[in-house]
Amino acid sequence: MILKTKNKKLFEASSPRLNTVLMTEEFIEKNSGKYTQIELFRNLPKKMMWRTFKIILYYLENLHKIIINKDGTITWIWNPVLIEKYLKNKNLDVKI
Repeated sequence: MILKTKNKKLFEASSPRLNTVLMTEEFIEKNSGKYTQIELFRNLPKKMMWRTFKIILYYLENLHKIIINKDGTITWIWNPVLIEKYLKNKNLDVKI
């Protein structure tokens, strides 16, 4: 997997395991807005390498499930119930 960071550096890394991604997703969703990246990394239920953690954050950010705020906190923004509501609304022109 080759990733671009915000300062456009490329690096190659191995992909994280699915259970690690799901565990990170669940922890971020439950603790949305409470932790910065470092704090979140240190408080995860299962330890992992920093690079693996950064790959997961990059992945979740590109899926528009999380945002990293200016103060560094990570906020869960994914809301499938709201998306379903908008998709059912015939007055909106929603393109997927």
